[in-house]
Formats: sequence, C-alpha cells, structure tokens
Amino acid sequence: MAIDQEREDLILALDSQRELFRITLRGLDEQQARQRTTVSELTLGGLLHHVVNCERHWTKVIVERDETAKQELAEFEGEYVMAPDDTVAGLLATWDEVAEATAKLIRTEPDLSTSIPTPTTPWTPDRVWWTVRFTLLHVLREITHHSGHADILREALDGANTTYQRA
Repeated sequence: MAIDQEREDLILALDSQRELFRITLRGLDEQQARQRTTVSELTLGGLLHHVVNCERHWTKVIVERDETAKQELAEFEGEYVMAPDDTVAGLLATWDEVAEATAKLIRTEPDLSTSIPTPTTPWTPDRVWWTVRFTLLHVLREITHHSGHADILREALDGANTTYQRA
C-alpha cells in the first residue's frame, strides 16, 4: 500500500504537538498537576484532561457522523479538571490509546474531504458541516492552543517550559 503523505504529515503534526504538551508535564507529581499557577482556574492536569477528551470527542464525531448530535452545556462541567481518581500517568496512557486510534482513523478514512455533521452546542445552535480534514485540523489546533497554555502554567509553577527544563 502506498503511503499517503498528507495523512502521514497530519499524524506527524499531531504527534509533535502532543509531545510538546507532554514536555510541560515532565517530572510533575499529582499535586503539582492540580495546582493553579495563574489567576486562571486552569491547571496542567485539567488541560491534559481536556485535550484527551477533545481528541476522543472529535474522532468520535468523524466516525459516528450523527446528524442529530448535540452537546449541552452541562456536558462541559469538569472538562478542565483532573478528577480525583485521575493521574497524570493514567491520562497520558489514555491519550496514547486515543492517539493510536486517531492515527488509524486518519490512515483508513476513505476521503478526508468528506463532509460530516458537527454536534450543535449552545453557542452553535445550527448544524455545521466540516470536512474530515478540517475536523482533524481542529483537533491539531486544540492541542496546539492548549500546549501554549500548558507552557505558561508550567513556567509559572517552577520556571520550566518546553524549551527549558529545570535540573
């Protein structure tokens, strides 16, 4: 089977952004992962929880293509919070599984240009259709966006960031 360079590039871009995010978690204990370091409510563990859920959600949207799907505001409660039984290691292991499933989806999806329905939300009450490609790029944007947040939170925690790790 010939390698589809566009698909492999997309997988590589996702992998590289996941790795940048992971760097912000190096050497943290569970307490540090839950610690607020800015005026924001965001924590490194909460952001990790979100990016794992986000990627899992959007790949499910691609697979299910549910024209009646909708998300209620209540579904987002706790989205940016590490649950009491969550661990950094556990969330990272889950993310590895999600990433593997995403790569498989990218490699096996017949046409990245296929238009799929997105769930309606309180802020997007009308159904929007995205291509599979755009949906995957949205996942990439989410990971990239929150990697930047994570970098700031980690730097505020102990001075480390994706380009400087404290000894």
